[in-house]
Amino acid sequence: EVKLVESGGGLVQAGGSLRLSCVASGVTFDDYAYGWFRQAPGKEREGVALISPSDRNMYYADSLKGRFTISGDKAKKTVYLQMNSLKPEDTAVYYCAAHIGSGSYYLIHAQYEYGYWGQGTQVTVSS
Repeated sequence: EVKLVESGGGLVQAGGSLRLSCVASGVTFDDYAYGWFRQAPGKEREGVALISPSDRNMYYADSLKGRFTISGDKAKKTVYLQMNSLKPEDTAVYYCAAHIGSGSYYLIHAQYEYGYWGQGTQVTVSS
């Protein structure tokens, strides 16, 4: 059974940083691409970043490139999202998701392609 568990969310002041973690179990790490998504109150869920371990590619939503960094640790079966220079508009529930197969840029915006989702972790950025 594939399971994804996120952690690392919390309350941070604007300009601060957080690192989210997503531990995957029941997977061969390289067989999946992993995405981070977020959903702010009253808004639709949106793609943030994607990592494709099999080909070592990473992709980002255009609006977040430069502030967020996605990475992966195969030995720990963990995907990270380092978030810097946080803004109040980054406040959202952040979700990790897994797509079987390698990834490409379009997967950032193709939520329907992900078969597995975590429960989410809340990130709140105060002004």
